[in-house]
Amino acid sequence: MDNIQTKTVDVFKSVVYRIPALFYDRNSETLLAFAEQRETADDASTKNLVMSRGTLKDESSGAKTIEWSEFKIVEKAKLLNCRPMNPCPVFEKNTNTLFLFFICVEDGVTEQWQIKNCTNKARLCYITSTDLGQTWSEEGVTELTDKLDEIKNWKTFAVGPGHGLQMKKGRLIVPVHAYACVCAPCSSCCCYITCMCSCTCSAPNALALYSDDRGSTWKLGKMFQSQSGECQMAEIFDGDKSSIYCNARSRGCCRVEAVSENGGADFHTLSNTTKLVETDSGCQGSVVSFPAQGEGADAEGDPKWLLYTHPCDPCKRFNLGVYVNKSPKDPSKWSKPWIINSGPSGYSDLAYIGNGWFACLMECGVKKETEQIASVVFSYDDIKQSTTMQCIMSCQCFKCP
Repeated sequence: MDNIQTKTVDVFKSVVYRIPALFYDRNSETLLAFAEQRETADDASTKNLVMSRGTLKDESSGAKTIEWSEFKIVEKAKLLNCRPMNPCPVFEKNTNTLFLFFICVEDGVTEQWQIKNCTNKARLCYITSTDLGQTWSEEGVTELTDKLDEIKNWKTFAVGPGHGLQMKKGRLIVPVHAYACVCAPCSSCCCYITCMCSCTCSAPNALALYSDDRGSTWKLGKMFQSQSGECQMAEIFDGDKSSIYCNARSRGCCRVEAVSENGGADFHTLSNTTKLVETDSGCQGSVVSFPAQGEGADAEGDPKWLLYTHPCDPCKRFNLGVYVNKSPKDPSKWSKPWIINSGPSGYSDLAYIGNGWFACLMECGVKKETEQIASVVFSYDDIKQSTTMQCIMSCQCFKCP
């Protein structure tokens, strides 16, 4: 049986590029890809944030691909003596303003050092653009670190990585995870010398950063009560009622899934979350909501389904899979994965580009996942056809239970 074929296109390659982030502007049908440019694969070696502009192209086969421009360094996304990390774009549609959130970490300081010493060296920053990244805010970086009291009690934190979102009613949401200082100096912990165990004193928790005034001011929601790391969020609907779904990195065997009924102010974690397997020590994953397709589009309100990407292998970053959930608040309803990249696969970021089509930016390679960042475009029909084939093969029949 032949597999459905998708075309992978290199976006960032040669030196080390990591941590993809993707934004799609429907009006101009333009994609913006962001990443960290590094000296090595080490997190502390990041030098710049880079950006490439993509244009959708129709193939004669009926498939789609993306033509990418040469990348350029986002020169304004930096602070003196700091390295920029974790690009996280979010778009405010009323003012046509693209916010590029990121953190700046003091040069030479690792995340592990900050956690061990309960000393935050990360700064919460953003720059803005009203012309899709052609130019950025003349005033340069806006820093929020000292404007949010909660950060004073954190060992360290990060945004995203990947995209943020704007809710239907206008609220802007940026996903965040943070390590809170809850012990000093972790003396109650069995490994207090290094403070690197999995107890609450060294575990991260996800939360939302949000704005109700088009990005003029920002607030932090409450942290998850359960351990949860790098995360992404999506707006879903139950009839006309809006909720925010969050999918977060875990130190356990499965992903953390949570829902907020108040726009990200706080979340409750979902149970029965066994369908989405976490990879070894964990890996970032991406999630987007999209309009229900086919028969699902006839439901009342504004029904949304979820699409999620993450390495499928439970032991290593390998085989990037695509999962669909037609009942977003029920973690047992996730489909089996469709593999869009066989082999080494790492972080990814998704964008819904309309009419049942998606773009994915992903870390991938031949020997290791940090060799390049590439893009792939696929449709819901591709997923549906692939999962139908998988079902036929697994059931050995043409009718599945």
